[in-house]
Order: sequence, then C-alpha cells, then structure tokens
Amino acid sequence: MADEAAKDAEDAVSRRSAISLGLGWAGFIGASAASAGALVRFMFPNVTFEPPQQFKVGFPSAFGVGVTEAFKSDYGVWICRNEEHIYALISVCTHLGCTPNWLGGENKFKCPCHGSGFYSTGVNFEGPAPRPLERAAIKIDDDGQLLVDKNRKFLYEMGQWEDPASFVAFRSA
Repeated sequence: MADEAAKDAEDAVSRRSAISLGLGWAGFIGASAASAGALVRFMFPNVTFEPPQQFKVGFPSAFGVGVTEAFKSDYGVWICRNEEHIYALISVCTHLGCTPNWLGGENKFKCPCHGSGFYSTGVNFEGPAPRPLERAAIKIDDDGQLLVDKNRKFLYEMGQWEDPASFVAFRSA
C-alpha cells in the first residue's frame, strides 16, 4: 500500500512538471510570436493620407458673391467671392487651429473653440485670434478652372493679400 501511495505521488509530480513545462513553452512561444508581430508592424510605418494640396474647384463663373463651403470638408478651404475678386481662405483658425464655421446669416466665420470671429474677407474682429485667416494661392488653370494651391499661403499682416497670386480678379459679364 505504501508502494501504491509512493507511485501515485510520483505520477502526480510528473504530471505537474509536464503541465508546468507545457505552460512554460506556451508562454515562450506566445511571447516570441508577439515580438515577431511587433517587429513586422514596425517595418510598415503608419501612413496618413492627406488631401492633395493642389486641386481644381471649378470655373469662376460658377461662384456667386459670398462664401462657398463645398470644399471645406474635403480640402480645408472656403472659396470666397466679392464683386472684384475670388480668393481661397484656409479653414484653420489662427488662434489654436480649430476649424471655424461659416454663419451665413451673420455674414462671418465663427470659431467654435474660443469664439474668434472673422469677416467674410478673413479679417479677425473678435475673440482671441491674433491675426486674420490665411489665403491660399489661386489662379485660373489652362482649362479655365480655378486651381487652388495650399502649399503657398498669404498673410494679411505681411501685406501678402495684395499679391496677385492670392486672388483672381473677377469681372461680371
């Protein structure tokens, strides 16, 4: 009977060591697989897909006097027209980079983050924004459409809004 008890104790120890050995190997294999997965992921960096910085918005005659918001969500610009010019305002508040909203009833841009207000020309008149909105370069392309280039920005306080590349002269027919 003592022999049977000793044999049962020996079997229990060997089962216990086999389970421990199996769990140890499973942990090692799992950790190795996680490390290999992390290494493979490291080899393929994150890529952000941004909208193009140059894009066509249509023919000048398609824009009426006022602000067109059609390109705000896809390209981050408003196309604005007054009686004499068409220009592209970049839809980034000059305070902390939020996206202002166009309030047509009040004829102004209003930033929802801190309350900065801008006239339809882009000039700031209320809130903490330190300067007017920036303009993007705009021109009439070879096919007659307006081509906006966000790679070139024009600042009001530097007198750059007078640069002919910051607007397109528009004459009604």
